[in-house]
Amino acid sequence: MKLPFAFSFSTLFLLVQIFLFGQTDPVNRENYRIHIHRTGIKMVIDGILKEKAWSQAEHADFFHRVLPIDTGYALAQTEVMLTYDESNLYIAIICHDTFPGKRPIESLRRDWSFPKNDNFIAFIDTYNDQTNGFAFGISAAGAQWDGLQANGGFVSLDWDTKWKSAVKNYADHWVAEFGIPFRSIRYRDGESEWGINFSRLDLKTNEKSSWAPVPRQFPTANLAFTGTLVWDRPLPESGTRFSLIPYISSKATQDVAAGENINIDATAGMDAKVILSTSLNLDLTLNPDFSQVEVDRQRTNLDRFELFFPEKRQFFLENSDLFASLGTENIRPFFSRRIGLSNPVRAGARLSGQLGENWRIGLMDIQTGTKNDIRAANFGVAVIQRQIFSRSNITAFMINKQITYPMAGEDISYSGYNRVAGIDLNISSADSRWTGKAFYHQSFYPGASVDASTLAGQFTYETQQFSASLNQAWVGPDYLAEVGYIQRKGFYQINPTIEYKFFPKSRRITNHGPILELDLFYKPDLSLTDREIQLGYAVEWLDRSKFTLELEDGFVKLQTPFDPTNTGSDSLTVGSEFRWKEIAASYTSDIRKLFNYR
Repeated sequence: MKLPFAFSFSTLFLLVQIFLFGQTDPVNRENYRIHIHRTGIKMVIDGILKEKAWSQAEHADFFHRVLPIDTGYALAQTEVMLTYDESNLYIAIICHDTFPGKRPIESLRRDWSFPKNDNFIAFIDTYNDQTNGFAFGISAAGAQWDGLQANGGFVSLDWDTKWKSAVKNYADHWVAEFGIPFRSIRYRDGESEWGINFSRLDLKTNEKSSWAPVPRQFPTANLAFTGTLVWDRPLPESGTRFSLIPYISSKATQDVAAGENINIDATAGMDAKVILSTSLNLDLTLNPDFSQVEVDRQRTNLDRFELFFPEKRQFFLENSDLFASLGTENIRPFFSRRIGLSNPVRAGARLSGQLGENWRIGLMDIQTGTKNDIRAANFGVAVIQRQIFSRSNITAFMINKQITYPMAGEDISYSGYNRVAGIDLNISSADSRWTGKAFYHQSFYPGASVDASTLAGQFTYETQQFSASLNQAWVGPDYLAEVGYIQRKGFYQINPTIEYKFFPKSRRITNHGPILELDLFYKPDLSLTDREIQLGYAVEWLDRSKFTLELEDGFVKLQTPFDPTNTGSDSLTVGSEFRWKEIAASYTSDIRKLFNYR
């Protein structure tokens, strides 16, 4: 088993090296530069650009079309101005309209759906590394949208921070103002330039546009295509270096029928944040209260595997990519939701951020208590990341779970710990056409064998017309990551995908083309356990409606018993085989309409 995998993995890695670092077309950030000057005027965030600072500021304008085509300038143009003072970064936006009528708005909630609302977003690469940043957006109705950017531009909306904004709507344009506190973002001391880009979605013209041009196969959040924000002087410090959020809660209960006295239960705790520098912070927690965290969206699980739910607790979110991006989507050595949901967190500390120009660090230590026969444990994580080349990085980590307070009479001398160590390599070309990842992780626990490891490699090549990807993974039968998210173990997976798009000279159709995907799972002896082969064809119209036809051939051989009803009735037994063929057609209507469907 290991010989063919080693061969395929080495071949994959070699291909990535040859093609990735053979790219010679870096994205030019010199053509899109905007200078920002400090103001001594008091700025009022009201959506009315009456302050003199705005008339004196440089303009970022002449936005380029990104969708449905990425040639020429946008029909609905946008103007952006920036200034700052000792506490805040200010952004003013004028979004011009081409057609009269109401601006499409689907929701007034925070972190609205991007494709369903007229909006403007600023993507800010404060570390100037084209990898990590911050996103701040506003809808035409004034609803805020913010998130952390990682891995070249992916935006996590689970992060929220405090900032001010205002919107004014007029017949032929709408105006927005942002006031973003420096203490709400992280950046390196002494920097004179940041990466920045601005994105506008105008649903009446059905255009997405950006200040610095972005090829249409990529999202405007992609930090490889940012322009440059040039500061007129060294940046100010982030302001407040310490914040404390204490809490006290109590409840009173009484069983009147049993004649019991009133029972009063009180709890106290706190959360604290210490800003050690403009790019490094320390989070502390003591008896945290997670009752205010947004609840998970309800989902019904009819699959064989555990569902994945994102982390939403604020203690874990800042610089979360250092911890959560280890491994791949279904092979995660660290999943913070394993901590503190079944038994309470008693105390925790988390140090994360940037060290110098090319290093990032993440350290975490959390102690849980005992509850409902679940043993108290200490969780420790150490991560260090080094940026290499222009948009790539290499990460080393160690994760430790240690039982600290066993149950009465329990001997944990041979079963009281689980550790995972590993190294991850993330690679991306300057133009984002080539991206890839390779990693090796080893788990340690009493009695662990040589098959207690996992390694994987994946790469993607993407242009406007052609895209291809290949994912491969090996998870040993004895690999154990108790603090991770691993859907299955003891398998070898190969998952290639290829897609081609035709762009006809049509006033109605944007693109159409075929897609082919294979997803194969094998046991260590190379016997097949899962197979899905999908062949599809998609047609996308200019109004963003889409039709897809798919053919699928599938096979599953169960490796563990499975009860799809989750009722405790007779399970499908080990070794059961299932085969199917499927034809599926789907249509998604114009999502800009008040009534849309799929």
